[in-house]
Amino acid sequence: QVQLVESGGGLVQAGGSLRLSCTVSGSIFSINVMAWYRQAPGKQRELVASITSGRLTNYADSVKARFTISRDNAKNTVYLQMNSLKPEDTSVYYCYAQYGGGLRTSWGQGTQVTVSS
Repeated sequence: QVQLVESGGGLVQAGGSLRLSCTVSGSIFSINVMAWYRQAPGKQRELVASITSGRLTNYADSVKARFTISRDNAKNTVYLQMNSLKPEDTSVYYCYAQYGGGLRTSWGQGTQVTVSS
């Protein structure tokens, strides 16, 4: 069983930066894919960025060139560096892991990011 705990959310002005962290309990080496999703009130949860065990990354068009996902296997942590934040980035951000050969998934509890204009 893999458990995920997010941190780093908060309130920031437009144009500012935040770094989210997702700490994994259990071995990060067993995880095939880790990702960040977000969900704003009244909207569907959407993929923000993902990273594979081979460090291949994928980003939503809306965050390309502004957000960077990375993983530190030694610290069992995945990061989401968010720069040039916009009010439309306001959401609850969730960490996600796919492991067990892709057969199992786990979600974090979410962390609120609020960007003021």
